[in-house]
Amino acid sequence: PSATSPATSTKSATRAVQEPRVSSQPEHPKTSSSLVGQKSIPASSHPQTTTTTCSAPILNCETIENKIRKNIQLSWRGILKMCQEKDVSKLGEISVSDFLDIAKKFNLDLSEGEINQITAKYDLKKNGRFAYYDFLQSCILLLKPQESSLLQRVIIQKPQKPTSPGPQTTSLFSAMLRIQPQILHCWRPMKRTFKSYDESHTGLLHVADFIQVLHEYSINLTEEELFNILEYYDKTLSSKISYNDFLRAFIQ
Repeated sequence: PSATSPATSTKSATRAVQEPRVSSQPEHPKTSSSLVGQKSIPASSHPQTTTTTCSAPILNCETIENKIRKNIQLSWRGILKMCQEKDVSKLGEISVSDFLDIAKKFNLDLSEGEINQITAKYDLKKNGRFAYYDFLQSCILLLKPQESSLLQRVIIQKPQKPTSPGPQTTSLFSAMLRIQPQILHCWRPMKRTFKSYDESHTGLLHVADFIQVLHEYSINLTEEELFNILEYYDKTLSSKISYNDFLRAFIQ
């Protein structure tokens, strides 16, 4: 499953919270505006509805994710392993009750309200299940552009020419997670090496040079891993990669 944009996540959370309130209606409205128009909804439910139609849920979820990020980064392997054991169909999702058990086991310290917001946000298919890959990706890897104070601790320049990333896949996520410990250990000297290869100072490297730098730091990708990383960072098949974007994914 692919991670959604903040706007999409907001809509996902909104619908997941709102739809049960109108389950008795013959037709399920698909937008928050149509919900407001339902005259049969009790007035008492309107305060809750209005809180989910603004930008509050996504802000709250970011706050929640920031709160538990350090804990998850320390124990994500165990969390991922347990999620995969529960995910017998290999769909990248588990039941909410399974997620609650795992969250409790790894002491994520989430309140009932925080759990409701997180599970609503990551109910991506509106089937009442929790997309754990997307959740872990959001807490561990920074694959979507964000203006975050967390990033201001580390200066990693944006490329002169903004790049449009490709699809975020489970295979990409797995590849990035595998090399994450090595990248975190040596990203500063690696960044300097990337820049030494980037003689034009564009923030971009030819794929061959990119691979060479990884080899210099004993990071060896399989063909499949390389394909998934190139598919994401070189969507236009330019044979160039923004090494700053690549490093930024690991530095939060």
